[in-house]
Amino acid sequence: MSEKAILEIQHYSKSYGEGKKAADDVTLTVCSGDIYGFIGHNGAGKSTTIRAVVGVLDFTEGEIFIDGHSVKKESVACKKITAYIPDNPDLYENLTGIQYLNFIADVFEISAQEREERIRKYADLFEITDSLGDLIGSYSHGMKQKVTLISALIHNPRLLVLDEPFVGLDPKATFTLKELMHEMCGQGTAIFFSTHVLDVAEKLCNKVAIIRHGRIIASGTMEELTEGHSLEEAFLEADHE
Repeated sequence: MSEKAILEIQHYSKSYGEGKKAADDVTLTVCSGDIYGFIGHNGAGKSTTIRAVVGVLDFTEGEIFIDGHSVKKESVACKKITAYIPDNPDLYENLTGIQYLNFIADVFEISAQEREERIRKYADLFEITDSLGDLIGSYSHGMKQKVTLISALIHNPRLLVLDEPFVGLDPKATFTLKELMHEMCGQGTAIFFSTHVLDVAEKLCNKVAIIRHGRIIASGTMEELTEGHSLEEAFLEADHE
């Protein structure tokens, strides 16, 4: 496994309102081939950090680099090699699934042959091929999530960032996504995802960071954090320190 740093978050902080810090001196590194879990309670600072990583949320404190590019100063270069799946996908409801995927492929300048191959591959895997001609507005939450996943994978990102990716997916789609995550990491992609489902993180991740009240209270390899215990036990112990 290569240890090339793909995502570097350095002393990132973000305050809201009366100086309340949603993220407080967050520092971590996700390398090529990592499946890095970002875990914590709701409101712990996971989504705030993720939204800064993908350029949705401006910030002044700290620095974030993606494959050596500054998110602040080189946002386009960062976005070209990053895919982001939010916890609540907001798609163009008046487009069909295939129109939306072609639109995303146009944005990333994917050739006609490559997009056709990739859309076919992922649509078949997520069992949504027959619905791609339907309007997105008619889709269930799970179907929208699948289209969002395909749109994220279509340009073979160096960094895949997911916010609670398994919420709303049926068991088969969840299994398919886990398999794809392993496949992508084997090809050198770095994956950074938030979750509060600890057993999923324990089985899937090689590295984990635990965040509480905006601060990382524990991080490292899965083996370092658990030390022979379950991730749930490690999380609860760290959370009460």
